[in-house]
Amino acid sequence: MTTATGTTSSNTSMAPERSLNQRMDALARANEIRVKRAALKRDLKAGRRSIHTLLLDPPEYVETAKVFDMLLAVPKYGRVKVNKILAHCRIAPSKTIGGLSERQRSELVSLLHR
Repeated sequence: MTTATGTTSSNTSMAPERSLNQRMDALARANEIRVKRAALKRDLKAGRRSIHTLLLDPPEYVETAKVFDMLLAVPKYGRVKVNKILAHCRIAPSKTIGGLSERQRSELVSLLHR
């Protein structure tokens, strides 16, 4: 931020500049995670993967995925049902799978087993 005298203020914090290689590596990692998550959602939709095992022992690439999005990929679970389940378990729709507490995780799995 530049002041009236033309000097730069130190009140703002900015992310460090990344080199081209660092940005390309981050982009490659992000794309790889997106591809793996898309395949996982297809497997959930087709019934080849279980949401229960996914919640209890999530792979690293799913840790930052939203619980809401993963539940939507399960057959017979739409927005209304997923929102009711999350509200019953006291889980915010924006919560990530890696950010679930043990209580939330076990309550969600037990509710989905019904």
